[in-house]
Amino acid sequence: MRGWWRELAGLVLPVDCAGCGAVGVLLCAGCGSALSGAGAGRVRPSAWPEGLPVVHAAARYEEAVRAVVLAHKERGALPLAGVLGAALAAAVRAGGSGVGRAGEEVALVPVPSARWRVRARGHDPARRIALAGAARLRRAGVPARVAPVLRLRRAVADQVGLGARERRENLSGALGVCRDGARLTAGARIVLVDDLITTGATLAEAARAVRAAGLVPGGRGVVERAAVVAAPADSFVRRGPSPGSGGEP
Repeated sequence: MRGWWRELAGLVLPVDCAGCGAVGVLLCAGCGSALSGAGAGRVRPSAWPEGLPVVHAAARYEEAVRAVVLAHKERGALPLAGVLGAALAAAVRAGGSGVGRAGEEVALVPVPSARWRVRARGHDPARRIALAGAARLRRAGVPARVAPVLRLRRAVADQVGLGARERRENLSGALGVCRDGARLTAGARIVLVDDLITTGATLAEAARAVRAAGLVPGGRGVVERAAVVAAPADSFVRRGPSPGSGGEP
């Protein structure tokens, strides 16, 4: 039965490695190792936007990792969500700060795609990866759930080709929280998640929306953590203090 399913899947899914093109496998061992999370660490965009929480990434956005992320996001290779979710889970755990603490759940809050993007792609990449990441965290003993509480309140331009300042202006005030946001995140440590960080503008706007909706303790705290699958290689930070809320480290 399993062999029959693989043959059928091969008719509609890539039969070559999404990372390197190796024949006959969706993801080879070598490319899979690049997404193992072994190199997970804190990242810091060169232009640190106000309000960006501490961000951890699982892998460098280059070569095989870039190819796998794009295959999942843009070319509909949906089975790759599992390995990307595992990478996201590694980034969440790299953030520490109480993740897995007894009695406290983690709420993964994915950054939403525009509706027209979801229609064009046939799926919401960040939400799909978040679901896979939460499942991986639970298997590792970390109570986790996905809380898709963020919504786009207005249309935004395509971010491709925009610089850091233009991205911030494009996204300013664009995100809001759904009516059930407080209920969906109640009692959990919020971790914002996405597949990729570049300038940090999207995650900073997501953090602003969550704070404005009062989803953090007292309604005026900070969103402590964000986690992504991949980040530019030069954004990884190995030493030094964690950045403070709303400011550059």
